[in-house]
Amino acid sequence: MMKKNAILRLPPRLAACAGLALLLLAGCSALPDKPARATLYDFGPGPAASAPAANPPAAALPTLALAEIESNTRLDSTQILYRLGYADANELRPYGQSRWSLAPAQLLRQRLRDALAERRTVLGPEESATIARAEGKVPDTLRISLDEFSHYFDSASSSAGLVRLRATLIRGTTGGDRVLGQRSFTVRRPAPSADAPGGVKALAAATDAAVAEVVQWVDQLPRQ
Repeated sequence: MMKKNAILRLPPRLAACAGLALLLLAGCSALPDKPARATLYDFGPGPAASAPAANPPAAALPTLALAEIESNTRLDSTQILYRLGYADANELRPYGQSRWSLAPAQLLRQRLRDALAERRTVLGPEESATIARAEGKVPDTLRISLDEFSHYFDSASSSAGLVRLRATLIRGTTGGDRVLGQRSFTVRRPAPSADAPGGVKALAAATDAAVAEVVQWVDQLPRQ
């Protein structure tokens, strides 16, 4: 490294350049490290990836339209949220370096669509509208409202994935929409660890259980 008295003996222009180089080197050594990239999570490949389904083929039950899932604004983000029920159950807190790959409502809709499609044809809102225009009839529509989706801590050492949603099955008629059924579902599954990865596993398990309950409920509704 060039010493200060050596810089002073250089011509003014060269001395200025050398001094600037030293300042830049000093600045670079003080730069902070790059921020850590957040770890992304989803619900995994799903039960169908590990075992073939024994259900009847698709279209064995009437075609169903699955609406976009509604949720509050906090659940529209990709943050993984937790609650400290033993301290302040009213406060939602995000894990700092962990994120969902999609918003929870979108992940839930993918899981529910796949489960319903094992036994019937499942359409999106746009596909349902297209059929209505072409055939003059509208498939029944399943609407889901996601009200709670958090890693809930009963204590510092005990926690669970908590999913709460409301399902409504609607039939469109010439006289307007008619509610065929409505039910709320609340599912908890224990978390294997008190951190973001543990919360993700618990919420994935709770989601799969809630989806199974919704599918069973829809399938058992009377076809009025």
